[in-house]
This record gives sequence, structure tokens and C-alpha cells, in this order.
Amino acid sequence: MTLAVRVPEELSARVPAEQRGPGRGRDDVRLLVSRGTEPAHHVFRELPCLLRAGDLLVVNTSPTLAAAVDGWIGHARVVVHFSTRGDSTHGGTGRWAVELRDPDGKGTTRARAGGPAGTEVRLPAGLRLTLEEPLSPGSGRLWWARVAGGASGHGGAGSGGVPELLRGYGRPIRYSYTERDQPLSVYQTVFALPTADGAGSAEMPSAARPFTAGLVAELVSRGVQFAPVTLHTGVASAEVHEPPYPERFAVPEASARLINAARAGDGRVVAVGTTAVRAVESAAGADGAVRAREGWTDLVVTPGRGVRVVDGLLTGLHEPEASHLLMLEAVAGRAAIDRGYEEALRGRYLWHEFGDVHLILPAEGTHTAHCSSNCQ
Repeated sequence: MTLAVRVPEELSARVPAEQRGPGRGRDDVRLLVSRGTEPAHHVFRELPCLLRAGDLLVVNTSPTLAAAVDGWIGHARVVVHFSTRGDSTHGGTGRWAVELRDPDGKGTTRARAGGPAGTEVRLPAGLRLTLEEPLSPGSGRLWWARVAGGASGHGGAGSGGVPELLRGYGRPIRYSYTERDQPLSVYQTVFALPTADGAGSAEMPSAARPFTAGLVAELVSRGVQFAPVTLHTGVASAEVHEPPYPERFAVPEASARLINAARAGDGRVVAVGTTAVRAVESAAGADGAVRAREGWTDLVVTPGRGVRVVDGLLTGLHEPEASHLLMLEAVAGRAAIDRGYEEALRGRYLWHEFGDVHLILPAEGTHTAHCSSNCQ
């Protein structure tokens, strides 16, 4: 799916909402609500007005990694984006999928061709990275690479050393539409949980960013439940819109039970972000029942495949060529997405990870609760 729209550069969110003025918070972003082809305008803190008791929000607990590290090929500086750690199933134990990028002189990076195999990148702490093979045939962007060497105190070579390398020398991945570097805390959602093995997402599961602890408490007090899942997302360059690569995910037993109970009752299952959709739909059988599952998923949700579990979706605004739009069409239909994006452009909504968000709900059974905030 490609939208017949162009997003003006000035609609890129360059800084987080809380940095746009005194007294602002994460939930000070706008919320476009689409019920079928009927869009409405809200602010994010009005979300409790738009959901109802029995609804279930599926949230991704993956923490964001400081996944960008400076390196050198000969005397030339490069930036390594660490995307996904391999295991015996994907890539091989001790390998990482990485993207090499060139500094652009403005504090961010631009795409560069990877390879050839055998290319070595010197990293901090005495580590070196060697490109081994493309992540997928015909792809020159992401490569499987192995990290070796290492100074004392940095965990040595291989998968154990990279998480510590990222903690000591990494920074969040940043693209050119943002204004400046931000601390890693800016890229963590309220749902992020640390992992024992240092795994996480190369880029923030950004649909959940506007949630605050206070807003979560208000939702719970109104009878909205939360089902945590995990999907460690890899890099998603703004320049390239290929389908998502295989990613590690987990749907725990308790969350599977919550999802099945909501579907059996009157509740709506609303995924917070496309990553949550991919995780929960990967754990769903042909009968729509969700079962505890973990591992790797290569599922691409398209209109042809459809969705088996998800009734609604809370997501950011995607580029017109982004493959995620196929997932949105699978949830809501082409007409609803076209209409919603027309309204987002007309209303001057902001794009990207610090931008505004879009709540897609079924057209039937619209409901507005009484809320302490102004909810129209």
C-alpha cells in the first residue's frame, strides 16, 4: 500500500512533546481517532474517554537500546547501527545484524552500501566487527557480523560483549529529521522492562511513548486492562521501506489468557504499535485463539492475510511508502486509512517517533465515557 500523499518536511516532529514548551508532558501530543472513515481530533490524555471498561491494550515491553556506535574503517569514521542479535536459529550464536552508515556532518547519518564480506570495523574498547554475509539475499543494507576482541571489563568477544559495548559507548539511533541528540531515557516507554541478556529494540516502539504512569493508572481505574508482550524491533531506516525482517518476540501465558478473555467478552483488543500487532498475531492460531509462544517471527500482516486477534490499533503516522501501512489497511481497510491520513495532513499532525498518534477503532459501537478532561 502506498498513499497518494506527500508529507511536508515541516510536519516532522523534531523534538519530544515535553520539550516543546513549559509544562508540557509526553501525553501532550495530538490523537487522531478513526472509527471507520469518520476521523475525530483529540489530545492523547483523552484516551480514557475513548476506551471503555473491558477493553484491552496490548503493549510492547521491549526496552530501547543505545544501538548506534562509532567505528572506523581504515581512517574513515562510520556509524554502526546494531539491529538484532542472532542465535542458533537466526544468524548464528554470537552474531548481530548491523547496518553501516556514514556521518552526514550534521550529527546524524546517511545510508551507505554494506560489504563486501570480510570488511572490518574498529570499535571502542578494543573490539572489532567483521561483516560476514547479507542478512537476506539481495540486501546490501543489513549484514550479519561478528564482534571479536575486547578490552578487559567489556565482556570479551561475541554476543556477551555487545550489550556492554552499547551501554558504555552507544547512543540512541537518530535520523536527520530530529533536531539534536537525546538521552536514552527519552527513547524508553513507560512499559519498557530491562532484559537479563541485554536484548532490546534498536529503535523505540514509539506508539507507546505518549503514555505516562498517571495515564496508565487512570485507564486501569476505568476498567481498561493491559497485556504485555515483547517484540525486539530492528532498524527501520527512513530511506528504505522494505518489509520487516524476522524479529524475536514473546507472548506470555498470562497475556494470552487476557487477550482470549477480552475477545470472548465485550472488550476490544487494541494493539499499541505495529510491533504489538506482529507479536500477538504471530501467537494466534487459525481459530483466532492466542497461545503462549516465543521465538522468531517473520510474519508480515497484509490485507490478504488479515488480522485474527486485533480489533484496533494505536500507532504513529507512517511515511506514505512504509510497509507498515499494509498492516493498518489489514486492521481498518483502505478507505479508512486514506481518509485518516488526508485528515492528518489537513490538521497538520506531526510525524515520526516524537510525533502525534493515530487510534484506529472499529466503526460500530462508538462510545465516549465521561472524563475529567475535555473529550469531544
